[in-house]
Amino acid sequence: MNKFEVVLLFSPELASNILNSEIDKFKKFVSDNSGKIINEENWGLRDLSYNIKKFKKAFYNYIQIEISGSDLNKIKVDLNQSDSVLRYLFVKVKNHQELPTKLNHEKK
Repeated sequence: MNKFEVVLLFSPELASNILNSEIDKFKKFVSDNSGKIINEENWGLRDLSYNIKKFKKAFYNYIQIEISGSDLNKIKVDLNQSDSVLRYLFVKVKNHQELPTKLNHEKK
């Protein structure tokens, strides 16, 4: 099992209940593909560096997971087909970062 840190950017037009269901759908997809959710942080609505699909803001979610590389490709296919996800980034790490992250401290 490989360790990954994932950042998901969701459309700012999503209602909070739909946003939560999209995040739950991602977590269920990870667990259904023999992965494991380690930790999660909601970074909230933040400005984007550049416009994505004409949006200037996005909901950011940070999730630490453990999953095999072949199962990760299945998840990427699902994320590419989602209209709610603007962008995503998977970063392979040796050890997960301790939470809360620095970005989460900035909100306070």
